[in-house]
Amino acid sequence: MKMITAVIKPSRLDAVLDAVTEAGASGLTVTEVRGYGRQKGKTEVYRGAEYEVKLLPKVKLEIAVPSDVVDAVVEAIQRTANTGKIGDGKVFVLDLEAALRIRTGEKDAAAITG
Repeated sequence: MKMITAVIKPSRLDAVLDAVTEAGASGLTVTEVRGYGRQKGKTEVYRGAEYEVKLLPKVKLEIAVPSDVVDAVVEAIQRTANTGKIGDGKVFVLDLEAALRIRTGEKDAAAITG
């Protein structure tokens, strides 16, 4: 099992959700976050005054998947989140040692599928 964490632009969320579901993810968690990478924020103008926004709004996806669908889900995220501009985001894949479905007591792969 693997845990996929992706940080993407909020405008790409709906497309990414559809793509990862088609790729085999049976559930995910979405969190609104703020951060920066190489772009180090941006300058905006509000009522004629310039100011610097250091932390940009992003969306963080956390997706637990069986190991056999990791590549398909990561490719789906990359394909649909890509705008070709700076700030498109990152995808991280981590080993997932255990999972438990609280309601039924199902463990590991059974807890994250269907």
